[in-house]
Amino acid sequence: MNKEQFIYTPFTEKDEVKSNNFGKIVSKYFYHWPLFLICLVITISLAILYIQFTNSVYHVKAKISINDNKNKDNKEKEAALEQLNLSTGSKVVESEVEIIKSRPLLRDVVQDLQLWANYKETVDYKTTDIYATTPFKVQLVGSSKLLYSNNFKVVIIDKDNYRVVTDKGEMAGKFTAPFKTEFGTIKLMPTTKLNKYLGKTIKVSLTPEEDVVTAYQEKITATFNKSAPMVELNLEDEVPLRGIQILNRLVVVYKNSNILDKNKETLSTLKFIDERLGSLSTELTDAEKTVEGYKSSIGLTDISSKSQYYLNNIQSNDGRLGEVNVQLNVIRGIENYVNSTKGSDNPPATIGITDPNLISLVSRLSTLMLERDQLLATAPENNPIFYSVNSEVKSIKGAIRESIKNIKASLINTNRELNKISSGYEGSIRDIPGQERKYVSIKRQRDNKESLYVYLLQKREEVALSYASTLKDARIVENAYVGNPDSKKKGPLTLALLAGLILPITLITSRDALRNRILTIKDIESGTSAPVIAELIQEPQKSELVMLNKGAYAITEQIRNLRTNILQQSEVGKGQVILMSSSVAGEGKSFVASNLALSLASTGKKTVMIELDLRKPRLSKLFQIPESQLGMSDYLKGGIDKNEVIIQSELNPNLYLIGSGSIPDNPSELLEGTNIRTLIDELRLEFDQILIDSPPMHLVTDGLILAPFCDICLYLIRHNHTSKSELRFIEELHSANKVSNLFLVFNGVFMDNRYGYSVDYGYYAAESYVKPAFSNFSLRF
Repeated sequence: MNKEQFIYTPFTEKDEVKSNNFGKIVSKYFYHWPLFLICLVITISLAILYIQFTNSVYHVKAKISINDNKNKDNKEKEAALEQLNLSTGSKVVESEVEIIKSRPLLRDVVQDLQLWANYKETVDYKTTDIYATTPFKVQLVGSSKLLYSNNFKVVIIDKDNYRVVTDKGEMAGKFTAPFKTEFGTIKLMPTTKLNKYLGKTIKVSLTPEEDVVTAYQEKITATFNKSAPMVELNLEDEVPLRGIQILNRLVVVYKNSNILDKNKETLSTLKFIDERLGSLSTELTDAEKTVEGYKSSIGLTDISSKSQYYLNNIQSNDGRLGEVNVQLNVIRGIENYVNSTKGSDNPPATIGITDPNLISLVSRLSTLMLERDQLLATAPENNPIFYSVNSEVKSIKGAIRESIKNIKASLINTNRELNKISSGYEGSIRDIPGQERKYVSIKRQRDNKESLYVYLLQKREEVALSYASTLKDARIVENAYVGNPDSKKKGPLTLALLAGLILPITLITSRDALRNRILTIKDIESGTSAPVIAELIQEPQKSELVMLNKGAYAITEQIRNLRTNILQQSEVGKGQVILMSSSVAGEGKSFVASNLALSLASTGKKTVMIELDLRKPRLSKLFQIPESQLGMSDYLKGGIDKNEVIIQSELNPNLYLIGSGSIPDNPSELLEGTNIRTLIDELRLEFDQILIDSPPMHLVTDGLILAPFCDICLYLIRHNHTSKSELRFIEELHSANKVSNLFLVFNGVFMDNRYGYSVDYGYYAAESYVKPAFSNFSLRF
């Protein structure tokens, strides 16, 4: 037997013309163009419907400027509060961005604009938000915090009456009158647009207030421009008016909140001054009455110049002493504030304190406590963001305690010295006559209280003036305005195109992966070392016996190529036995065997084909062998001669057939007998080519029983049918030499661009031939 390398000439492959991998991938998916077309039509149609029934979204923007004084020196500040030593310190603009979106501020906006209620109208299957033109407003009789999600419809009957439709039924109501519902009592307050909606149905959606606040925290974005500093607020909304009102109201609420925070320290100072003025006013009135009564009782009209001198000096000294006492009181207030473990909502007053370092420390402490309160509105107290703030507060409190210690000691010494001076003047006054001395003492007390009262009254006016004209850290640069709406076409259409392409690609790729079928010759080469002797194209034909068709088609040429490669493996003068087998059913054994037999017979080779697939015979039907004709099952049972089972085919005089006969109960046991060996030995002497059509080897053992009697085994693999897992079984047969001269036939190949083939069909056709564009149309899905 000639075991030299056989001639294998498959059709031209794309690899041979150096096609790149990208081209192969494109060709693979382009083959399924009907699937892509249908998916694109579906996705684009859905996108158009979505565009048709989706409302435009408008971009609403507002811009505010926030004073950022953190890099300025305190000496350069010229604001009124700075001049009065009442400033709360510089702002950190970055933290203000988060404060603007904090829940307390947004909660005020939601309550003010009643954003927990949505009003919609459906016209021609399209639902539109009618916030700007709603015919009525829902008013809750009670707290909105008790509200939970609820949807209902309101049918407007006339100007006074309406009907509420819920899942539980219908109820009638009147505008402005309380209406009891399952979630509470409400009122429907008519607007100026009511007449336009008579007879129409409005859908009302109520949402819990806290859920609305959370939703707008996500919707509103704040962009910080470090170079300005400027904060730009952005909001997307279907209703431009609502977006404008929300941003404008949010800015107003933020500014008001900002003013209230800044006025906390001012209010604390006013409270301190008012308390002192109240007590001093009573004391001053009593002192004046005492002076007046004393002068009237003794008829005193004037005192000596010496007494006046002592009196003036002691009044001046008492004035300084009063200021020192005020400063000591302020120092004690600051000390109590710093030492308090619970803290205080109001920062301590610094009125009268002249030490710039202490004023700066108290101002910084007040700023940190204010920032801490603002952060508490957006984050829990155990958040790591509080670590740096708490650490700085602790450090500043320590510095304030140290500064208070020194200032307090200095003020106590000053107070002691002033008291000594007062004692000296009092001793000098004792030397003047008794009436004058007593009058000087009484007038001194009145003048002391008067000077302190005037001092505090002046400070109160200054503080009150600053409170009335509080400087605003936030200034509106641009009120909320509406930008261009988002295009309703670009986004959905782009997604539709992507989905229309990705969906079929995913489907095809997933289908191929799940099928795990052999699709290319490279799949075979990667799974087994058994050689491929031929590839047979998948081409629809009316008859399975394609060798009888007139004209040269690609499939007939491929069978002739298979015939040539087989004949090169035979030895002259001896009949060649060819076993046809496969792994599973449906891989085309009978088709290839019958056409190969016809091809061999057409060359003058005396050929016999034996049907040994005794379980499911097909050759007998294909060649229309009569059921009464004896076959292999009858011969293997014994008692008849081989000539009784051999019949000459009417299709070619050189072709002979041996049918399967009746289907036996024990086909494998019949093949194990000696009759099969005797038959094959006798046929070798009489015929040039002997073809055996056997059952699938991986399903039954019949093929392995017949393999030792055969010279060549043509093992069929069918494109997109044979599983890749079968390659392990084929490799085992080949490597273990269980089957001699095992050659693979790749059958039913779709030779198109998907799998790297390019076939010139015109060359193999009798006339000019163009492969139809819609060939195998169903497979393209």
